[in-house]
Amino acid sequence: MWEKGYLDSRRMNGAFQLLNSNDLLWSRILRNYLLGQSSPLNDLAAWNADGTRLPYRMHSEYLRTLFLNNDLAAGRYRVNQKPIALANIDCPIFCVATVRDHVAPWPSVYKLHLLTHVELTFLLSSGGHNVGIVNPPGVPDRSFQVQLHNPQEDCIDYEQWKKTAPYHEGSWWPYWLKWLNERSGKLTEPPPLGTTDKKGYPVLANAPGTYVLQR
Repeated sequence: MWEKGYLDSRRMNGAFQLLNSNDLLWSRILRNYLLGQSSPLNDLAAWNADGTRLPYRMHSEYLRTLFLNNDLAAGRYRVNQKPIALANIDCPIFCVATVRDHVAPWPSVYKLHLLTHVELTFLLSSGGHNVGIVNPPGVPDRSFQVQLHNPQEDCIDYEQWKKTAPYHEGSWWPYWLKWLNERSGKLTEPPPLGTTDKKGYPVLANAPGTYVLQR
């Protein structure tokens, strides 16, 4: 990244494959190379293959502050020179984790219960890092568990939660839509983009932005 100024999408894809090498690397080598069984390119695989470059500064700061140093959880992550405290969130939270996520293991995501003091709906979806999220209705063999936690209640550990949280068949998207509708007002038109009107959002720069000019 230091030499090129960005992280190539192929290198990012390789890093994800090494993080979950049994499913994403070795099983494909056995099936495709040794057995000669080509896997069809489904919608999710095509979407996943459509990668993009990540700017050096953005990606390095992201890895160091949010991953290596865990600054957000510890109250050290800064925006406009001010530290962000998750405990200051005062609106309901809908948190989604996936059973086989090799990037954000769900027991780690579950710790959000310990970092916030508001109504928190925690949902655990079947699947992995991508499939568990890109999980539309109508796909077979999908399921999820979900449970609401109020700040006045005692927090249970993730293993106990897994044993007691209600189980549902199908996609979690309709449940999320229901959650949003119960907490939202009437639908309105979004503010226009690219206008000089004070009600809209003015154009800052031509796509893809000025960051691509940094060296």
